[in-house]
Amino acid sequence: MIARISPGRAEGSVPAPPSKSMAHRLLIAAALSEGESTIENLGFSEDILATIDCLRVLGKTVKIAGNRAVLSGQRLAKTAEVLSEDSTAEEPLILPVRESGSTLRFLIPVALLSGRKVRFTGSEKLFSRPLTVYETIAREQGFLFEKREGSLLVQGKLNPGTYRIPGDVSSQFISGLLFTLPFLEEDSIIELIPPVESRPYILLTAAALKAFGIEICFEGDNIIRIPGKQRGKGLETQVEGDCSNAAFLEVLNTFGGCVRIEGLNPETLQGDRFYPELLEALSHGFCEIDLSDCPDLGPVLFAAAAALHGGKFTGTRRLRIKESDRTAAMQAELRKFGIRCENEENSFTVFPGNLKKPAEMLYGHNDHRIVMALASLLTLTGGEVSGAEAVRKSWPEYFETIKELGIEVELYAVDQ
Repeated sequence: MIARISPGRAEGSVPAPPSKSMAHRLLIAAALSEGESTIENLGFSEDILATIDCLRVLGKTVKIAGNRAVLSGQRLAKTAEVLSEDSTAEEPLILPVRESGSTLRFLIPVALLSGRKVRFTGSEKLFSRPLTVYETIAREQGFLFEKREGSLLVQGKLNPGTYRIPGDVSSQFISGLLFTLPFLEEDSIIELIPPVESRPYILLTAAALKAFGIEICFEGDNIIRIPGKQRGKGLETQVEGDCSNAAFLEVLNTFGGCVRIEGLNPETLQGDRFYPELLEALSHGFCEIDLSDCPDLGPVLFAAAAALHGGKFTGTRRLRIKESDRTAAMQAELRKFGIRCENEENSFTVFPGNLKKPAEMLYGHNDHRIVMALASLLTLTGGEVSGAEAVRKSWPEYFETIKELGIEVELYAVDQ
């Protein structure tokens, strides 16, 4: 799908899209808990649908009505006890994670509650992304961990104990362990090896578990104690607004718009909550920004820097292993706007320049955040971006939302 966007000024009030990060966490915590849980204000992006599909395969009943999901049936830890009785079954359970890295990394340890064979399936690109933390645990504990193109087969039972995890890899590995270790028979410890990046996402996971009555104990900056034999309790809750995607609305204000974003939690733990301050800093001139705790803001901040005064961004290493290599993707696409960038191992510099209308089609790199970052720039210059359907991964209503704000958008199939 191609999005043709005309220059325009965004104005109006819109609700923040639901937080994809928190939705994943609340759904999984609810599935691991006893009793019925109701989660309101869900956005049914491709990633969230992937998590729901997998929870159903694992034995949880999930009923959807409007923007609400009701989860019932046995807690997954209890279901795992039943599945373990059939741990020698030749046919594995199939968990379709689509392109969702969060779903995959969160649920690998959960799958290891049962001892049953479980095969994760999804895009080849997803399974090319590193799973080194879990590979190391599999080797140390002796369970099956067979990675192929487009799939991963695991079998075994995760053991309680002490886990030493590098803090500069994806926090999703740590969150996956936090979802699972409380339900083992004995206590466990996670030791984070400094430096620790994306700490806010670890805190989000702990907050989601706490809401369901699961205790996670932080001792200093780098020790997490997890009591075993815990049981969560179902509850009614709702997903807060998403700061990561709200940044793609706020950048329209940076470009001269007047958009009011409603429904954000002022006390959120989301690491991307600092997007207003970062965009403000870029609006005042060339500056340096560390993305170690907020890598998902990279594309939108690169776009803002390109339209404003440039900027240098550090802590960009992990942007290379997202849905696309986001540093290489933005460097290639910003070049079409006449903006020069320098892409180094752990930094990305956008040099000041005069933004011009692209003379050729922009490419979305099958990455929702790249598409939205480019679309925001096209509200200044006009132009087209292909692969616009990638927004379905996190925010299917993105183009409708900016249309409501007065931006002229035409969507059409590639073969037209």
